[in-house]
Amino acid sequence: MKNNGHPKYIGITTTVPIEILLSAGYSPLDLNNIFVSDTNPDRLIRLAEKDGFPLNCCAWIKGIYGVCLDKGISEVICVTSGDCSNTQMLREVLNLKGIRTIPFDFPTEPNPAEVKASLSKLALRLGTTLEAAEEWRKTLSPARELAYRLDYLCYAGNKVSGFEDHYWLVSSSDFNSDYVKYQADLQKLLNTAENRTPYPPTELRLAYLGVPSVFGQELYPYLEQNGARVVFNEIQRQFSLPEGGADISKSYTAYTYPYPMEYRLRDIQTQLTERRIEGIIHYVQAFCHRAIGDIILRQKLPLPMLTLEGNADFHLNQHQKTRLEAFLDMLKAKKQINL
Repeated sequence: MKNNGHPKYIGITTTVPIEILLSAGYSPLDLNNIFVSDTNPDRLIRLAEKDGFPLNCCAWIKGIYGVCLDKGISEVICVTSGDCSNTQMLREVLNLKGIRTIPFDFPTEPNPAEVKASLSKLALRLGTTLEAAEEWRKTLSPARELAYRLDYLCYAGNKVSGFEDHYWLVSSSDFNSDYVKYQADLQKLLNTAENRTPYPPTELRLAYLGVPSVFGQELYPYLEQNGARVVFNEIQRQFSLPEGGADISKSYTAYTYPYPMEYRLRDIQTQLTERRIEGIIHYVQAFCHRAIGDIILRQKLPLPMLTLEGNADFHLNQHQKTRLEAFLDMLKAKKQINL
């Protein structure tokens, strides 16, 4: 199934039911991924600050705004419940700039009937139906299956790096705006990865919890240089809708990110055991309300945890490197004692 004619792009501020967007004839663009992969993301932040965004505002919000201006985005789906508390005001500023915004709210609890109602409301706004979106869910299924396979090769086969796992899972939010190419490129990577020599069994196995970091391109290789590898990318994995579901409503009911911490914790605790995790890195974004969740994670999870904060620092600084090294040294010593 393909869109006819030229693609009609629409920005998204986080993972949304893209099957609905596709059925309405749109090609979704994850504005976060465009922002963080820009060769000079600082300039996008400066565009926002030039227009009055405060210094103590999350870099992702400013980056999304900068991308909209820089790329000439004319329409944006703004998730105003279930993601970022600043998105409502971002939406109002985008409207002021003449950019059409469409609100989408995840319900406060993952109740199947309420999720279906939210999806139906978005479909109606875009002039499509859940039945048409369901056909797109089936079309996207092979690409999602490849993402699951990659994740399995990361934690069970030990043949995929933490960054590869992160990149392909986080990209499943919009399939890089071309699900056919995403599927073909990921299949090529999987064909190569299957024949790799596995990572050594002596390496530390880490979980990465929280939203994707601004310094991910450096974080994952740095950990591997120091004898550790992320084999569980929590939120990135959720973007791929790992629980599947019998229909589109059930898929987004099982998706944990928009809902209270208790639902995330169930998934996290299962994955920590299955993936034999030895330590946790919890990334929190500066000025983000989700950082408060660190309190809950520390009380509920039994493993050593390092909390890293970032904002507009797209590279690891020396302080962060020192903290990471000290954390890994502690985990190695603990592992040696338990041998």
